[in-house]
Amino acid sequence: MKSVIYLILVLLLVPLQTTLLPHLSVWNVKPDMGLVAAVLVGLFAGELEGLLVGLAIGWVLSLFSAGELWLSLLTNGGAGLLAGFLGRQVSQMTSLSLGLGLLLVSLVSGAFAALNFQHFDGSQMWWMIESIVFPQACFDGVVGGALYWILSQRFDVIRLRTE
Repeated sequence: MKSVIYLILVLLLVPLQTTLLPHLSVWNVKPDMGLVAAVLVGLFAGELEGLLVGLAIGWVLSLFSAGELWLSLLTNGGAGLLAGFLGRQVSQMTSLSLGLGLLLVSLVSGAFAALNFQHFDGSQMWWMIESIVFPQACFDGVVGGALYWILSQRFDVIRLRTE
């Protein structure tokens, strides 16, 4: 049953990310729902499922974007793995702590993406970080924290890990 839910999640992220979110963007910045979904799956279901779903999300979203394939695979899969690991270590996860963690992960992911543009000089890279990467990381943190709060009100996190 879980694999069907994960398959639906991965397949629904593509139209959500590519068609719906550009219309809901704030100041032309939209959240990376693939990263947010990988973190939430890792947090609720564990390291292995976070890694596998993150890799699948990164692969599928890379097919529909102009970015590097390995970068999206590594960042989404790594974020799912890290969230699953931290979810087991942190005793009191709150929406604020998840939002801050997601902000940091999104900043690192965005910085790797900015460094991947080899034809950019230092000023162009700094412009990209301050005008795209940082606002998107803040947006990812807010959306991830809000979704965690909604899901934690509905589901018991500890119960989901033991099933």
